[in-house]
Amino acid sequence: MAKKSEKGGYSASSIQILEGLEPVRKRPGMYIGTTGPDGLHHLIWEIFDNSRDEAMGGFADRVEVALLPDNYIRVVDNGRGIPVDIHKQTKVSALETIMTTLHAGGKFGGEDTGYKVSGGLHGVGSSVVNALSTHMRVDVHKDGGHHMQEYNIGKAKARVKKLSATKFNGSIVMFQADPVIFTEIKYEWKRIVAHLRQQAYLVKGMRLSVIDARESDAKLDPESLEDVIYLADEKHEVPSETFYFEGGLKSLVAFNNHYQKPVHKNIFYVEKGTIDEPYDSDVQSVEIALQYVDDISARISAFANNIYNSEHGTHITGFKTALTRTLNTYGKKNNLIKDKDDGFTGDDVLEGLTVVVSVKMPEIQFEGQTKAKLGSVEARSAVESVFGEAFSMFLEENPDDAKAVINKVVIAVKARKAAKAAKDSVLRKGVLEGMTLPGKLADCQTKSAEESELFIVEGDSAGGSAKMGRDRRTQAILPLRGKILNVERARIDRMLGSEQIKNLVVALGTAIGDVFDITKLRYHKIIIATDADVDGAHIRTLLLTLFFRYFRPIIDGGYLYIAQPPLYKIQKGKETHYAYTDEEKVAILKSLGEEVVEVEVVSEDGEEPEPLPEEDEEVESTKKASRVRIQRYKGLGEMNPDELWETTMNPGNRLLKQVHVEDAQEADKVFDILMGTDVSNRKSFIQSNARLANVDV
Repeated sequence: MAKKSEKGGYSASSIQILEGLEPVRKRPGMYIGTTGPDGLHHLIWEIFDNSRDEAMGGFADRVEVALLPDNYIRVVDNGRGIPVDIHKQTKVSALETIMTTLHAGGKFGGEDTGYKVSGGLHGVGSSVVNALSTHMRVDVHKDGGHHMQEYNIGKAKARVKKLSATKFNGSIVMFQADPVIFTEIKYEWKRIVAHLRQQAYLVKGMRLSVIDARESDAKLDPESLEDVIYLADEKHEVPSETFYFEGGLKSLVAFNNHYQKPVHKNIFYVEKGTIDEPYDSDVQSVEIALQYVDDISARISAFANNIYNSEHGTHITGFKTALTRTLNTYGKKNNLIKDKDDGFTGDDVLEGLTVVVSVKMPEIQFEGQTKAKLGSVEARSAVESVFGEAFSMFLEENPDDAKAVINKVVIAVKARKAAKAAKDSVLRKGVLEGMTLPGKLADCQTKSAEESELFIVEGDSAGGSAKMGRDRRTQAILPLRGKILNVERARIDRMLGSEQIKNLVVALGTAIGDVFDITKLRYHKIIIATDADVDGAHIRTLLLTLFFRYFRPIIDGGYLYIAQPPLYKIQKGKETHYAYTDEEKVAILKSLGEEVVEVEVVSEDGEEPEPLPEEDEEVESTKKASRVRIQRYKGLGEMNPDELWETTMNPGNRLLKQVHVEDAQEADKVFDILMGTDVSNRKSFIQSNARLANVDV
């Protein structure tokens, strides 16, 4: 007789087989990365990519993305239309096969299977979106017939139906994301517009419309392709954007440099290879545009089959190699490099560069499912060859532009040498002094970076309270004196001349610049704690600029936070409450009940009471009771050590905001505008966005 399986036993009965699209719902993060905002918007990108691929292949010239009521998204194109004939393997419509089966699609290579070039590789896009949607509807206009099929949570409700005759060709995909899967269904209009604008630059000749019809009562049922595809042209009084760029990447570089001062007039541009005449059998086309600007940061955008590669890859490796070699060759040939033995380095030639590199390949390899890094080795040699030859010709044909570029790089070389001397001085001093930490730093006792926290506070007063109120074992305190240097336009040599920044660099332990090493970070929580006033906000912005420009891996690693100290201390008798917002203050006062007869608002210096704010009047009552006192905090230094620990430093009670970069290019642009030297651009930006500010007056 067989023995009964013990608890925790592992046998054939333990093996679970997930059929159809069940794996997607079981582990959605494996397919879309996250069930947060990034994953939600990824659903749009997956469906849009199918329409974009139709345009990229020359089969469509019009794509439309619409946000509809009830959290529906609709994507329309005037391409060939999804096949609806019976698939010989699945014995059902090709449309149903594509929408309900993983790894089924026309993007696996070969001209006869559908696409010469595609961003989709695994045939999971449409079916994954279907699996994660409560409802999806697909309308196909193809070969004179209008066909339709609907789905619920990835399963077809019925077979494909032919509704009517049609004279159009194209596809309409409408889906409603499942609230069971996603933490919040909230689409961000600006985010969608920014992503799709970028895609429009990458496909010359594609007219792309984006429509926010969430509040519209217009007729939105897709009975006719003609009614849908031109919705953006009709007067529905809804927000909409339409993009059409014949200039391609050249237009994108001009857009990215809108707030910059160009070093040279002409934007370099090269494109080799087309759909009909590929560059070679491995790489269909290479397209590159660049321009140098008066800045010290490099802005490199990389795309492979129109997929944005945030971690770059082989195509950027090839580009950097050719760029360094070409500028060195030209500079020496024309006696623009004085020291023949001292050429430009890779970092020198990148300073102030804005470049977009795009390759299209029939067979493409990415490193990882997220497609953040291109791994195809063929792309490196193709980009290196195409760019090297074309850029050499550009420099020869545009001597004024060439001289301006070389002069820009020469300045970078001088700055590199000065920065190296400054860094060596700091590091050498650290070694000679046994890596002595800044005198202002009150370090923690633990040597474990995972446990350690560094609070960067404003001024000696806040520093004193924080040092007395902290957990000495895990929490370190570094007070800063005044406002640090604005590093947006400052080089490392000037930065390290600032005592405040030098103290912070030494405290972090990572060094800076080309010797930066994230593995040597001494604290895995770096917390910016500034006062809740205008000066505090400015200091916080200066620190964020420093971390974004010179310590970006600290942000990307999730190590940077902003403390949220309370705005109010509310006391009634022996009861003490802390409010972090005005709304929370009102709620606390209401919770104290009708017995409150008088509210005394204490100013931060503890002298004359302020008059009662209007929003607090409703908590008054005619009944006798104890007095409620409200203290408005303006600075951390006003708190005693116990208050600071309880509200801002105690891991059990405190509120921290983790800093992360959602859109690196947009963040780069905002820092340029707000922290740069162009006053008119900054004024225009502030005026345009003033209504979004939360001003404390």
